[in-house]
Amino acid sequence: MSTTVQRVVILGAESTGKSTLAKTLAAHYQTRWVPEYLRTFVDLHQRTPHAEEQFLIATMQRQHEAENEVFAHRFLFCDTSPLMTAIYSDYYFGGIDAPLGLLASQHDYAATIVTAPTTPWMPDGLQRESDDVRQQIHARLLRALAAANIAYQLVDGNVEARMMQVIDYLENTHRQ
Repeated sequence: MSTTVQRVVILGAESTGKSTLAKTLAAHYQTRWVPEYLRTFVDLHQRTPHAEEQFLIATMQRQHEAENEVFAHRFLFCDTSPLMTAIYSDYYFGGIDAPLGLLASQHDYAATIVTAPTTPWMPDGLQRESDDVRQQIHARLLRALAAANIAYQLVDGNVEARMMQVIDYLENTHRQ
């Protein structure tokens, strides 16, 4: 594992452009990005996960980060983290089991980006519920970041505007 690679996590509620932003940033920096494992899980099983599968999803997300980090250059852009899995677990299942809570608390990213829920909400079959839920999850995310004392950069606007906000943030705060 390269010690010069900085993992940048992109967090946000459903349908806020995390995947698009991660992919665009990776292309800009000519590096890797880690897709959200939850999407793979839903596609594979053709259903949303159950409460007892939340820890597996978060663990697989971190495993994919580790697998991609060795091939990354300067930054590795991560589309979500165990923290988001925990927030959704609490919202949908009324709690967070101890292993997931512990994994979510290990927020060891070099930078945290939060996507504002201002893009048009788009249904996505099994995964996405509504703009109302999206707004509630966004509020929970901001509370969780504040409670954990995790600094973040909120990005808004179209893809290009968000990309430029992240680039400016990374270049001014995460120079190597």
